[in-house]
Parts: sequence; C-alpha cells; structure tokens
Amino acid sequence: MPKGAPTHQPPTARHDQHARIKEDRRRGTPTQRGYTSQWARASKQFLREHPLCQCPACDEGRRRVRAASVVDHRIPHRGDGQLFWDTSNWQALHKRCHDRKTAREVNARRHTAHERN
Repeated sequence: MPKGAPTHQPPTARHDQHARIKEDRRRGTPTQRGYTSQWARASKQFLREHPLCQCPACDEGRRRVRAASVVDHRIPHRGDGQLFWDTSNWQALHKRCHDRKTAREVNARRHTAHERN
C-alpha cells in the first residue's frame, strides 16, 4: 500500500535537479578533483593554524567569532593542480560561510551561462 500521494515537483525544480546531476557528472568524484588523503592531512593542518573563519563577515574573529571547519579555495581551482595546492589560495571558513560563498559562485556561473545562451 502506498505511503502517501506522490509529491509534485514543478518543472523548474525537475530542471534544477537534472542540471545538478549533469554538473556533478561533469565535475567527477571528489577524489578525481584532488580531494585525497593528502588533501585531508593538509587541510587539517591548515585549520589547526587558522582556527577562525576568514570570510569577510567574520574577519578571523574581529567581526564575528566562528570556528572554521572547511578549507576553501579563494579562486576555484577548476582542476588546476598548481592552484589547488597553492596555500595562498586557501582560506579557513565556517561551514555556513563556505556554503554561502559556494552558492553565490554557482548562481553567478548559472547566470553567466544563461546570458551566453
């Protein structure tokens, strides 16, 4: 017996879901993108050296105190190994700050892609 009525997804939600799946396939797995055990060790060390969020809103505790839990690439590396391992391109971020930054970057890419089409 069914557990409930099927949920309806508007066409835009289905389109967004398919776009995410396509993008994930294009990007490859985290390991294929460089997030290996070597990255895990290096990022843990970086977070020990930079324990507070470095985003502009937090400013390493000068504006808002939040523990950093993610090492972010300031400039997305897009598979460039040299940029990936360049520690001057790394910043320690709180998870919410990282998610906000990533969402802005993804939306900007989508907006730019729509303008080209």
